[in-house]
Amino acid sequence: MAYEAVTQKAVSIRFACTAFQISETCYRYQHQSEDDNALIADWLIKLTDAHRDWGFGLCFAYIRNVKGLKFNHKRVYRIYCELALNLRIKPKRRIKRPVPEVLKEPEHTNDIWSKDGKQEDEQSTEKAA
Repeated sequence: MAYEAVTQKAVSIRFACTAFQISETCYRYQHQSEDDNALIADWLIKLTDAHRDWGFGLCFAYIRNVKGLKFNHKRVYRIYCELALNLRIKPKRRIKRPVPEVLKEPEHTNDIWSKDGKQEDEQSTEKAA
């Protein structure tokens, strides 16, 4: 409607946009072709089939740097997610630690505790000297 007012009635773009309560950016917006989206989708499918372990970052870097296609990363990521190519982020595997042994309590007085490493070290140095 604003476009028709500008072309037929010879009013300014600013006046037409305020009259129809739209922003000038909406007036000037031009939709990008779907052919480019199909091209991006084809390249993403080819890359993820050839390299299963590549995520979005490597695919985007290949399209941008190797192929020389200058697409916005948000646009490429939107298509990447629509194709359900986003990889699951694998959690880090935890190291399985052995269960610690139960400490032995001394049975009689003046017995050596199992964790009394200092006394054991002193005894071993006395025997060596």
